[in-house]
Amino acid sequence: MSPWMRRGALAAFDIVGWALATAVVLGVRHDFTINEVQWESVLQYWMLSSLLLLLVGYATKFYRGRFLVGSFDEALGLAMHVAAVGGVSLGVATVLNEALPRSIPVLVPPVALLISAAGRWFYRALRTRPSDASGQDETRPVLVYGAGDAGRQVLQLLRAERGTARHLAPVGLLDDNPGKRNLRIQGVPVLGDGTQLAEAAEQTGARAVILAIPDAPGEFVGRVQDEAARVGLEFFVLPRVAEMIGGSVDASAIRPVEISDVLGRHQVTTDLASIAGYLTGKRVLITGAGGSIGSELARQVHAFGPATMTMLDRDESALHTVQLAVHGHGLLDGPETVLVDIRDRDSLRKVFEEHRPEVVFHAAALKHLPMLERFPAEGWKTNVLGTLNLLTLAAEFDVERFVNVSTDKAADATSVLGATKRLAEQLTAWHARETGRPYMSVRFGNVLGSRGSMLHTFNAQIAAGGPVTVTHPEVTRYFMTIPEACELVIQAGSMGTAGEVMVLEMGTPVRILDVAKRMIRHSGAHGVEIVFTGLRPGEKLHEVLFSDGEVSSATAHDMIRSVPVPPVAPSEAAGLENLPRLEVTAETLPPEERRTDLAGGER
Repeated sequence: MSPWMRRGALAAFDIVGWALATAVVLGVRHDFTINEVQWESVLQYWMLSSLLLLLVGYATKFYRGRFLVGSFDEALGLAMHVAAVGGVSLGVATVLNEALPRSIPVLVPPVALLISAAGRWFYRALRTRPSDASGQDETRPVLVYGAGDAGRQVLQLLRAERGTARHLAPVGLLDDNPGKRNLRIQGVPVLGDGTQLAEAAEQTGARAVILAIPDAPGEFVGRVQDEAARVGLEFFVLPRVAEMIGGSVDASAIRPVEISDVLGRHQVTTDLASIAGYLTGKRVLITGAGGSIGSELARQVHAFGPATMTMLDRDESALHTVQLAVHGHGLLDGPETVLVDIRDRDSLRKVFEEHRPEVVFHAAALKHLPMLERFPAEGWKTNVLGTLNLLTLAAEFDVERFVNVSTDKAADATSVLGATKRLAEQLTAWHARETGRPYMSVRFGNVLGSRGSMLHTFNAQIAAGGPVTVTHPEVTRYFMTIPEACELVIQAGSMGTAGEVMVLEMGTPVRILDVAKRMIRHSGAHGVEIVFTGLRPGEKLHEVLFSDGEVSSATAHDMIRSVPVPPVAPSEAAGLENLPRLEVTAETLPPEERRTDLAGGER
């Protein structure tokens, strides 16, 4: 049925309900023993009420899709609608038609309300009735772990997919809240808590379980996943909280669990007003836009409606991918994509002259620790000189806000990667002091799923039959998902002051060996060995987020802390030969950044 037909049918049902209510009152109150004149007056009253139902319903949009039929919101709207019609008809009918029995306009509206509400309740009961999964080969009976708001939404999503080839039929709920033991939601009963997963699966014949707790910590997700695997159930999780709130999901978004769900399911709350204040309507430049962090930054920044967003990278294929993700095409023929190496200051200057950015997110970097140990000069050129080029041009072209994406390896640096990123933080702090503008760095740990990350390596090794290589049995790392990291980077950009390093809360470090074992176990592969290769040069056994002597302070966001960083002037950078495994000479600095000693010689 078309929407207009459905709405017309609803109005017709209420008119018929009013007629039935009139008949009930006549029968109960008058035994249908009224004279001919009174019968005519009753008919006139019903016709007047029917007309008022339509007119008031149209004016208030009650019959124009204002409420979801059978919802609690509609119940209140129905009561107000009937009260308005009843009140008007009572006043009009008694004045214009003195023959009308007084009991009719007084008693009919409440009886009509009961009839209309009962019809809607019956419709809701039919719509929300649990489906019978037995005997249907295309459906899989599932348990939903979580009987809160998310669990209710899951039931609605699954009901909308009823009859499809992928249909998951909910047969029971689990919840750790004892107060929900006897609860039934949309006809689906709560069968117990998480410890009764095996019993509930045996009782209902469930073949899968959906975790309907979007903000569950990774440890909890992993524990439920292990229990589901022990019982022989498939395990599914929900999309991220932001997607659930935005209403942009359907049942197809309920997906199998990934290792990133176990390691990085933080609940990120964002102050959208503060972010919109410094991004909406601004000209934004993102360097390294083709990388894992840069591309996600581009997607998130684009949602805040910048005046322009320039995506810069030296990899044309990566630019094609991010343009396709953000703009829906990969033509590479517009000003939003720029193919430039940040080492090339002259080319960068042309970008700044053309686009005049007001906000810069600097995510371009060389990041692979072993490679930079072998080629430290390359790390120096990109991570230090490239950052210096951007900072110098940002100050020259009056960039309002500069956010340098750093790494936890900059804290107590023991590698070329850490040393170069630490120096980038210090150069950022120096330019912040010189300009007085909020130029800052954001420091965080490993990002799950980024290109060349541990997860990609382990997946490839498992697919090849092993072995899976781990550097050390006790090595630990901090982890965060790409969307969460970028969301906090953008948030930190709205909070940080000149020269600060904003450090993202990474939770508890995770032992890499445990990750490898979990990935092997849940891949279904057999006989995959784990081989320990030893820590590589410059690599730490345990990463830290703060250097010795750094004292962090809280910020307005509970997942972001700040630390001061001592500024280093560009002219002083060439004198830092003592950085671990990083030999820096004056020749590696641009001529205008070299400093001279008292004898007049360059160094």
